[in-house]
Amino acid sequence: MRHFSKIRFMTFAAAVAAAAILTGCASAPLHTEASTSGIRAAEVAGASEVPQAALHLQLAKEELELAKGLAAKKEKEQAAQMLLRAEADAELAVALSRGDAEKSEALAAVERVRQLRQDNP
Repeated sequence: MRHFSKIRFMTFAAAVAAAAILTGCASAPLHTEASTSGIRAAEVAGASEVPQAALHLQLAKEELELAKGLAAKKEKEQAAQMLLRAEADAELAVALSRGDAEKSEALAAVERVRQLRQDNP
């Protein structure tokens, strides 16, 4: 009889632990740090000055807000997916900004070389 009550107790304890874990996961806060920092990085990189980068920066901002709305509605999985999209768009905005800046620098260097060649035949 004592063995039977130990099994019941352990089963009950496991059920309580599982419920606590599920409740904890359901109420876990939405982690927006990566998306927010990615958006800030895109802004610092000058994404608003490059048309394609500006588009992806705007998408990232909208997706972040949408993720927050989904989290408020307790739709955590969709919110997490939207955060991933926001992060990806922010990273793309940074890359496009940097690519545009590098292209501008390269064109300026070519122009300096051209000017030096004209000055020193």
